[in-house]
Amino acid sequence: MSWTLPKLVPRSAPVILLILTLAAASGFAAVSHLVSRYNLNQQARGRRLYAAGLTEASAGHFDDAIDAFRAALTCDPTNSQYQLSLARALRDSGDPRLLDEAESYLIALWQRAPQDAAINLALARVAAHRGSIEDATRYYHNAMYGVWNSDPDANRNRARVELIQFLLKKNAPAQAESEIMALATALPADPASHLQTAQLFAQAQDYAGALTQYEDVLRVDPENPVALTGAGEAAYRSGNYAAAQRYLRLAANTNPQEAKVHELLFTTDLILRANPFRSHISDAERNRRITAAFAQAEDRLTECAQKNGVDLASAAATPKSASGEASADTTPTAASTASALAALQARWTATKADLKHLSSAGETDLPDTIMDVVFQIEQQTAATCGQPEGLDLALLLISQKREALSQ
Repeated sequence: MSWTLPKLVPRSAPVILLILTLAAASGFAAVSHLVSRYNLNQQARGRRLYAAGLTEASAGHFDDAIDAFRAALTCDPTNSQYQLSLARALRDSGDPRLLDEAESYLIALWQRAPQDAAINLALARVAAHRGSIEDATRYYHNAMYGVWNSDPDANRNRARVELIQFLLKKNAPAQAESEIMALATALPADPASHLQTAQLFAQAQDYAGALTQYEDVLRVDPENPVALTGAGEAAYRSGNYAAAQRYLRLAANTNPQEAKVHELLFTTDLILRANPFRSHISDAERNRRITAAFAQAEDRLTECAQKNGVDLASAAATPKSASGEASADTTPTAASTASALAALQARWTATKADLKHLSSAGETDLPDTIMDVVFQIEQQTAATCGQPEGLDLALLLISQKREALSQ
């Protein structure tokens, strides 16, 4: 039998069309399979590169992390998580030239998902790197009130704490304090959160707020050494010396090696023993304290004058020129210092005679008059000769916290 090619080829057009269609479908399926395999391989490679980038970023190797994230994006260009991680690495690299690129990725992500808390937090940190209080505050607030994928309450608190720390660093205590107060209204019950908030209040110099938070900790953990020390210092800074003494004594017993606690406690004890305006003391004790403070003020004034080379007797006797200017051989600053100290010496001397009238029933304003001289001396000598120590420091603090001490 003899076979020829024409006999093997069907002559019907539909059959030919069917064969071509099947061949095309088979080819398309094969190509689709290859493309799918390629895409899967690229995605798998992207995941490996992304994981490597995360490892490098967590180790602080941001240049390597950036390279890995860029490579991951070439494998999966539309992956928003890769873009977010690349933006974070660019931001945290320490190179200010990369902030613009980081921000461009984040803005593109933000435009697609403006309520995404993680994206807003990343933008807030870019603004913080640039030092922009306005932009950082806006994005931190967006993060606080945005959508978190998990643990929203804890993440919102962390974002607010981060904003507070940024504001304190930028010397914006009023804005920081308003954020701390908002933080304090939504704290979880655990002592650690109250302890952190207390420390933030103290950094903002809101010592009354700090004391409240420290006391919240102590109600749960009465022997917490950090809270006892913090409460003692907060009470001391706010002028609540009775509370300061109580907490500092407990702190000293809990941690006897803490030098700062003993230093504050020593000054607090002096203040409470020296304060003539303290309630519930007898007139005799009040007069004794005033007399001791008056004598201490003269010693401080004399010491400060000697430190500056000022002879108080000569300075008081040397008149100024008609124009009020210093003499030719004395600098204006030295002359003004000598004049101020001499004026205080003259006032102290003039007031000394009134001490014998302290016990007179009709001299109700005399204690205030005498203590005003003491306070002026302590304040002026602190400005001229620096921060005092011991009883002089106690008297200076009494002068500054007199209203609180009178309550």
